[in-house]
Amino acid sequence: MAVDEVRDFNRMYTRLIGVLDYPGQLNTPYTLSEARILYELARRERTHVSALREHLGVTAAHLSRTLSRFEERGLVTRERHYRDARFQEVLLTAEGRAAAEDLDRRSREAVTGLLAKVPRNELGRLREALATARHALTGPADPGVRLRGLEPGDLGWIVQRHGAVYAREFGWNAEFEALVARIVGEFGASHDPARERAWIAELDGRPVGSVMCVRDERPDTARLRLLLVEPEARGRRLGERLVATCIDFAREAGYRDLVLWTNDVLTSARRIYEGAGFELIAEEPHRGYGSPLVGQDWRLALQDSAHG
Repeated sequence: MAVDEVRDFNRMYTRLIGVLDYPGQLNTPYTLSEARILYELARRERTHVSALREHLGVTAAHLSRTLSRFEERGLVTRERHYRDARFQEVLLTAEGRAAAEDLDRRSREAVTGLLAKVPRNELGRLREALATARHALTGPADPGVRLRGLEPGDLGWIVQRHGAVYAREFGWNAEFEALVARIVGEFGASHDPARERAWIAELDGRPVGSVMCVRDERPDTARLRLLLVEPEARGRRLGERLVATCIDFAREAGYRDLVLWTNDVLTSARRIYEGAGFELIAEEPHRGYGSPLVGQDWRLALQDSAHG
């Protein structure tokens, strides 16, 4: 029976990785649940408590109790969001980040030791088996969706679709399309492929999304630009995948920070940025593209979010 086989595997694996060890996970004072929460907090500078709870799939009461214990130990601080007091944010203290780094180091050492017992010619089969198990339990990646680099014609598509989509959804005028054209033109005329990149999301072979990572004026800083997902392709987490790809590239390219500028009316995009760990650092009203807007600057510290 599949149920018995899965349970048997769980018992074997938890024994191998030491989940049942006393006093806590990886010979630390922390339970497995506490260790996982510390890991998630260490991936970003701060996060909404509600977003953390939804991501982990834990109850509000359980997360609240855990964060209270962390506060008592001096590992985290909690505060109300400065723009909306209904939301609470949590961030690691220096002591909390040190604890998360220690757990991460111990976890890597434990798995490294476990894999050292696997014959080298079996590692490929192990990775394939893990991928198969993940896909079977959580569902395979959308077979009709893929992310790729730029091809001829893509730059023009980015300009045209930004102009059309934002005019239809927000009433923005040709000023916005002209801005996109300038950004795209500068990228196409001169960019460093090692430090700047653009991606297209495809659905069944048709372009349905885009994002760019370009060098910012500030040293060691990259800028995320021109995130777009066509209405027909929404609901497939394409925006999250595009942003994650941009973050991974910026980190691998050696940038210390990734920044972006957006407007507060773009609520879906802002939720993606928050979920990826970006922090709102400034905002200012302005009139652009024929509408009164509030521009926002967001920042992600890549080094601080690289744990795990």
